Amino acid sequence: MSEEAVTVNLAFVFPGQGAQYVGMGRELAEQYPVAAKVFSEADEALGFALSEIIFTGPEDSLKLTYHAQPALLTVSIAAYRVFQDRTNRSAVVSAGHSLGEYSALVAAGVLDFQDAVRLVYQRGRFMDEAVPAGQGAMAAVLGLSEERLRTVCEEATDGDDLVEMANLNCPGQIAISGTAAAVGRASERARAAGAKRVIPLVVSGPFHCRLMRPAAGKLSAALAVTRFHAGQWPVVANVDAVARTDADSIRQALEQQLYMPVRFQDDVLAMQSMGADTYVEFGPGTVLSGLIRKIDKGLTTLHVENTASLEETLSVLAN
Repeated sequence: MSEEAVTVNLAFVFPGQGAQYVGMGRELAEQYPVAAKVFSEADEALGFALSEIIFTGPEDSLKLTYHAQPALLTVSIAAYRVFQDRTNRSAVVSAGHSLGEYSALVAAGVLDFQDAVRLVYQRGRFMDEAVPAGQGAMAAVLGLSEERLRTVCEEATDGDDLVEMANLNCPGQIAISGTAAAVGRASERARAAGAKRVIPLVVSGPFHCRLMRPAAGKLSAALAVTRFHAGQWPVVANVDAVARTDADSIRQALEQQLYMPVRFQDDVLAMQSMGADTYVEFGPGTVLSGLIRKIDKGLTTLHVENTASLEETLSVLAN
């Protein structure tokens, strides 16, 4: 092993809702028994064939919040388990984007996989029930500072008719969330304030804003009866970019995550400060890898989604 490989410090990162697509993970399940076992465990935990929805759809069923969330967790952990089966490399830290934080906790050994699958299925149900369909909205705002966008959201909010920053992804890319009317007002104000683009997001609800507090209350009860273990490494929380190891602290962060913004940019900076210089993204797509490179072009990003990306990642880490 070269001197460079010895000095690499890995961070494992996991995508959130929106990355899903029909057929994701199928190749892994067909070629690697350790991956097939993950899909079987998910089906057993939920009591229905989630794997069939993942592999064959239909897309309308897969994108339902309470299907998409356990599906993404399952595919991400299947990819992680295959990687783990092929190498003894571990991480100094892990993190995920929204739902992906649960995948990060499973990878670190904080949550058992089947417990996590049941938990995120419930989480998806609670989020789906929190706001009636059509009443909430989200939009991505490009090219506006956090401070400027915070002012825009405050000006567009009228009591419970609210809009807030939801995802602080990377410099110049922030998602907003709230009632459909308030998001519309904020979108217009953002354009007037100099935003390069404002893109409505196709989502089933206004995630990561105060409208999700009813879901957070229900999730808190589910978290309270879920077993948490001492992890192999810390997991950085979305809500404040603090690396956590204590079970009660992790539960609190997961509850708050539903109605507080996902600070992914701060997560990456926190992991970087802990020595992480190479980021392996497990699961469908490379959205997080793209965000990480926008946060710091000097960071190395790798990806495990299928056999080709697995072999490429293993090859890079071996050099």
